[in-house]
Amino acid sequence: MTEHEKASEKAALKAGEPPDPKADAKRQAALKGALSQIERQFGKGTVMRMGDPGARVAVDAIPTGALSLDLALGIGGVPRGRIVEIFGPESSGKTTLVYHVIAEAQKLGGVCAFIDAEHAMDPLYAQQIGVDIDELLVSQPDYGEQALEIVDMLIRSGAVDVVAVDSVAALTPRAELEGQMGDQTVGVQARMMSQAMRKLAGNLNRAQTLCVFTNQIREKVGVMFGSPETQPGGRALKFYSSQRLDIRRIETLKDGTEAVGNRVRVKVVKNKVAAPFKQAEFDIEFGKGISTSGCLIDHGIEHDIITKSGSFFSYGEERLGQGRGNAKAFLDEHQELAREIEAKIYAALGIGRDLVKPIERDEPSGNGGRPEWASVEPVPAASERAA
Repeated sequence: MTEHEKASEKAALKAGEPPDPKADAKRQAALKGALSQIERQFGKGTVMRMGDPGARVAVDAIPTGALSLDLALGIGGVPRGRIVEIFGPESSGKTTLVYHVIAEAQKLGGVCAFIDAEHAMDPLYAQQIGVDIDELLVSQPDYGEQALEIVDMLIRSGAVDVVAVDSVAALTPRAELEGQMGDQTVGVQARMMSQAMRKLAGNLNRAQTLCVFTNQIREKVGVMFGSPETQPGGRALKFYSSQRLDIRRIETLKDGTEAVGNRVRVKVVKNKVAAPFKQAEFDIEFGKGISTSGCLIDHGIEHDIITKSGSFFSYGEERLGQGRGNAKAFLDEHQELAREIEAKIYAALGIGRDLVKPIERDEPSGNGGRPEWASVEPVPAASERAA
């Protein structure tokens, strides 16, 4: 189409006249030829319309184990095929939340891996939360590049549904480990993370693998206005994350004088798949993890499904108990009743759980069970490449 024809078509559109059918046919033919050439050069499905049957529109989710947080995240959990960052102060519940995500993914039939960069994993605690530690893949890498290579290889296998890295702050670059105490290695970790994010993002989406990074917080020196807090590892993780969760301890739960847990608040500071900036509060009990029944009581009272009269909690004609602790214990013992209350909460909010579904895998493609886009040969480790 010549420049004169393009200008004439634009003028016709502005005047409200229908475009020239011949010009429209030429454009469609040109587009069809371009798409055909792209498919021949890069493979089928490289470019597609969002309305095509093979296009993935909805984002599947994996529950977090906390009803309050699932609702705040907007899709019923954390998104598959994306990167999620969980950060906060020490002992705020970051690793506990990761264990719950792994446990929920395993219940849906998923395969999970835990990259323990801090070398501080507690298998007994993970088991008490509900993680099937016999089926959990665990790695304790020696340095940051090795950890990220392992993550990349697991994702490209196409067989892992959740990869958790605990934590970014503990991903020590090899150059820093080989140096002396006091050596300045400015920006090495940030460059390492930036390269890793570029490599991981596309593979995660194709494999529909959730990658969860926990992170610590640091304070910037000399900040006069605004929050002085920042996170190690540079800015790349912030940009590539589809969700960023800020978790803080707000209260210590006590039974008499004995501390039995923490009340935590999670702020969704970034969310690419739903509305951001929502908050959720829930209980984390020592040795047990997130209190599911506590979330049900909170939302049940909020939506008039559970009634509170003085210190007594009731669900219809059913007396749950006197005091919050007894009501939580009653729901823990009566799971059918708890599921019924949960269903009514979702119904009251007018949302379904269609994005949370059993994890399914594609049939093996003749590439050793790996998807066609996965490399035939695994990527060599950094030490092998150096040699």
